[in-house]
Amino acid sequence: MNRQSFPGHLALALTFIMVAAFAGQMRRVQHSQQQRLSACRLTAMKRDAAHPPAAPRAARAPQSAEVIVRFRAGLSFDTIRALVARLNDRVEDRIEAVSNQIIVADEDGLSAEAVAAEYGTLAEVEYAEPNFTISLDPSEDLRFDDVLNQDHGDLDLLDEGVTPNDPMFGDQWALENRGDRDGKAKADISAVRAWSKTKGTRKVVVAVLDSGVDYTHPDLAANIWLRPQSVAAYSDEQLGIIDDVHGFNAADDNGDPMDQNGHGTHCAGIVGAEGGNDIGIAGVNWQVEIMPLKFMSAGGFGTTKDAIQAINYVIDRKRAGVNVRVISASWGSRMKSKALEDVIRKAGDEGILFVAASGNASADADRAPHYPSGYNLPNVLSVAALNRRDELASFSNYGAKSVHIAAPGAEILSTWLGGEYEEHSGTSMATPVVSGVAGLVLSGEPKLTVKQLRERLLQSVDKLDSLSGKVVSGGRINAARAVGVD
Repeated sequence: MNRQSFPGHLALALTFIMVAAFAGQMRRVQHSQQQRLSACRLTAMKRDAAHPPAAPRAARAPQSAEVIVRFRAGLSFDTIRALVARLNDRVEDRIEAVSNQIIVADEDGLSAEAVAAEYGTLAEVEYAEPNFTISLDPSEDLRFDDVLNQDHGDLDLLDEGVTPNDPMFGDQWALENRGDRDGKAKADISAVRAWSKTKGTRKVVVAVLDSGVDYTHPDLAANIWLRPQSVAAYSDEQLGIIDDVHGFNAADDNGDPMDQNGHGTHCAGIVGAEGGNDIGIAGVNWQVEIMPLKFMSAGGFGTTKDAIQAINYVIDRKRAGVNVRVISASWGSRMKSKALEDVIRKAGDEGILFVAASGNASADADRAPHYPSGYNLPNVLSVAALNRRDELASFSNYGAKSVHIAAPGAEILSTWLGGEYEEHSGTSMATPVVSGVAGLVLSGEPKLTVKQLRERLLQSVDKLDSLSGKVVSGGRINAARAVGVD
């Protein structure tokens, strides 16, 4: 090396070292900023979940232009298909439960609103509406780790009845309220007294229409619906044959309703986590068959079309001999869908009660309707949420004319993904409590009609001053009274 050039080379080497060090420092700074940003987002998500917004998130059209169309009576399917083809569209699916209701997929790149408007002008069409997105209502998210080792109070406070050996039962205040965590003793659904008469039966099927269910969860596996060998696999003209071993996935058009969100698994555990198995918690039903229906993604989003397809599936299974008597629906939006209303009505015609969350917007649903809970149908039961003190939960919708009954829905412990357990709050949690009690009633009186079952639930409530003028029945559901235990 030339001695005269050595200082220059040394300076150049030092420059490269400084640049590399600076770049490394910048990467560390960016990584640190990303970590702080992620932490801020997580904090914001928890804050938003703990304080539900004043109104549900607005529904929005999916990327593909899909429209739900019901053609007028008297038209054959061949005529409908020809009309759709003439508009350069295609029939994506046919909803067999509702005559002449089909899903149309646009082939021209138009918006769903434009396609719906086009069909709406046709004399052959009764109604046409875009396929809107539905999202889960925000809820308060608490992991069970946050409430472990709580003082569960004096066991002598328990009402006479049957108490399960499930180790976390002491934290299930909705079933037996001992006054813990600023609660009010015995402000519950009187489950232990109800269990002295019935703990449920696997002859009753309750469908959970949600994000699916983790059907491998140790506290749920024994109570998950299994298609009987006497019932053929689900067959749909457009979708083909679907091997629905445990239920139906309408989001992906297959027979695997495995939950990737957690919400549906939480609701399923409230209905029917296996009781008395010395594991985790107890459901309202110790024994029941839970039919998982998945129409929501891991992110908690689904569509009107997929909800309709899932209900259509339930109706098909009911007609095939499956004793599905209740659909539990812990979701909704402000968007009214005539197509969804029609298929829920058809479910009622088949003897299926539809229990729906009233919503988490702290709103008067008489003035700001929430759907599907707001459909004025004889098989719909809209549910508000209560806290540990028998008060209407701060987030819960209410309505003297449109919200029918209340149930515990704040800080509810239930099953979660991966064999875990979590606490969540919302009318989403109150809804499966009512669905579960409906299952208990049917376990002892399987021949009740939808009308009789609905009236039984409404007439067996505990009247509460906090619910006067807030819900139709003026009360909280009482499982013991519903099954005939005084």
